[in-house]
Amino acid sequence: MSVRKRKWITKGVEKEAWIVDYVDGKGTRRLKTFERKKDADAFASKADVEVREGVHVADGETVTVKEAGSLWLKSCTNSGLERSTIDQYKQHLALHIEPMIGATKLSKITVPTVREFQDKLRQEGRSPAMIKRATVSLGSILSDAQDRGLVVRNAVHEMSKRRGKGASKAEKRKKARLRYGVDIPTMDEVRAIVGVSGRYRPFLITAIFTGMRASELRGLSWADVEFDKAQIHVRQRADKYHVIGMPKSDAGQRTIPMTPMVINTLKEWRLACPKGELNLVFPNGEGNVEWHQNIIKRGLWPTLIKAGVTVEEKVEDGEPVVKAKYSGLHSLRHWFASWCINSRADGGLELSPKAVQARMGHSSIQITFDTYGHLFPAADEAQALADAETRLLAVNAT
Repeated sequence: MSVRKRKWITKGVEKEAWIVDYVDGKGTRRLKTFERKKDADAFASKADVEVREGVHVADGETVTVKEAGSLWLKSCTNSGLERSTIDQYKQHLALHIEPMIGATKLSKITVPTVREFQDKLRQEGRSPAMIKRATVSLGSILSDAQDRGLVVRNAVHEMSKRRGKGASKAEKRKKARLRYGVDIPTMDEVRAIVGVSGRYRPFLITAIFTGMRASELRGLSWADVEFDKAQIHVRQRADKYHVIGMPKSDAGQRTIPMTPMVINTLKEWRLACPKGELNLVFPNGEGNVEWHQNIIKRGLWPTLIKAGVTVEEKVEDGEPVVKAKYSGLHSLRHWFASWCINSRADGGLELSPKAVQARMGHSSIQITFDTYGHLFPAADEAQALADAETRLLAVNAT
């Protein structure tokens, strides 16, 4: 490995550069040019270590971010990921990553490059959530490229390690807590919703009192509803493309008790439920998987409006327009979690955080605490300490 100065004349003008002359791990001679000796020396020292450790990748042996992204998508497709997940990755690559750094060689992706990439996304009006997702996808692209020997460093992972836990705590502080009347329906609102009749009432009743995800409800089979044991078994789900498959995690497979209202509602609904080969509890009119948007637009929103759970918005001409207050079914899932936490729903005892985690199908207790921790009743620590002191002194007095 050598560093030498090279001089030449172009159109009568003398020019010079610093050349790093070395042999890579494959025995191929490589030349790399720098304007400054300082940069050439730094590269030579770094390349020397990488070649000896067998991890060096020459610029000529690497690919662009766009090319690496294509290889990554092929790996994701072959790994059996859901179609909806693959579609999200394709969007991250096509809409956010390629336009910003698609032509950049992988060897040029450093921590400052990633920060600049995030800044560009921010300037283009991407949301913080989208910037985070696009960065995670970029990190996955680099990891896949590392496995293929196309790049040595994963700048995204390096940046995450540098930021450490402090950044994640800061992000959590920015995230607003779920609030009743804003993210979670109030008790009065739920009572009003339950009182509205209609084709989608069985679906909404089940969503309210089981906390099941929309995909789990859309894929629920009558075979997994046990009326005699008052239980619903969550064993499958329907994705956005109507493909029936397993829940996303092992924790998603669970058993949820049915309340009397759910039992009576589903027994009545079973008589009118459209029949189909999939034996679904909540199919469309032909017995097939129902579109998620149909449930929202034809079921949830009209029901909320009839129940008076609305907000008033003004359009451009000044005419008031009444809209449903909660836009998605996840608000009902939030309500179920809060109800389990605070309503003494389990034999007169409030559910423990672990029991709530099981009911919700969360893959970890941390998810439950991060989402609903502030809803758990706060212990009266002052009274607890006072009681402990009384017991201690009573023992000493004897």
